[in-house]
Amino acid sequence: MDAVLLCAGLGTRLRPHTLSTPKPLLPVQDRPILDWILTALPAQVDRLVVVTHYLGSQIETYLIEQTRFPSWSVVPQGDPRGTGDALRRCQDAITSEKFLVLNGDDLFGARDLEALSRHEGAVLVAEVQEPRRFGIAFLKEDGTLEKLVEKPDLDGPRLANTGAYVFPRRVFDIELKLSPRGEYEITDYVTALARQGTFQVVPASFWYPIGTAEAWDEAQRLDLSERMKGGRS
Repeated sequence: MDAVLLCAGLGTRLRPHTLSTPKPLLPVQDRPILDWILTALPAQVDRLVVVTHYLGSQIETYLIEQTRFPSWSVVPQGDPRGTGDALRRCQDAITSEKFLVLNGDDLFGARDLEALSRHEGAVLVAEVQEPRRFGIAFLKEDGTLEKLVEKPDLDGPRLANTGAYVFPRRVFDIELKLSPRGEYEITDYVTALARQGTFQVVPASFWYPIGTAEAWDEAQRLDLSERMKGGRS
């Protein structure tokens, strides 16, 4: 099973730390964020597809030097036009009939990724108190996904999209359109699949987004050894 890691972002909210280091390689407890992610991937993942752009050569050097996944490929995202654009560029590089997709700069619980990978199509969600800061999952009566809405004007608590998914290969049959902010959104892939049939919602027991210098500093004190101990530990 392939895992697609989205590592093309500029990390602007973490400047000046990201001026010379891509965000996925910032150290958390003396290990790159990306290294923690590889540790947490489930055992059935045997290949990586990594989308790069900003300081991409550093990420490729890391992949060459790491030993957990001998099979990997890099997909450069020239002229980035959103996360949906990043994923669709991976179509020819993906070899499995279903695949994980993760933001390459957040920390995810290993057990949650294992649960996510059991489905054909699913999104990992976590409860948040400030839904205006996140993409929010709206559910059908049966508990499966109806749609994702970016930063709705709602009060909490709500279920936030964590940026971790499992997709069937047929996702690439969906034609994306530019969003109001001029990008192709991965969340539009998710909502389209939910309209076509059942798209599962998997609750996260641990998710830590590293969006600010303060969050990065706090990550240095988290107990990650068991939370992120997965098939590649």
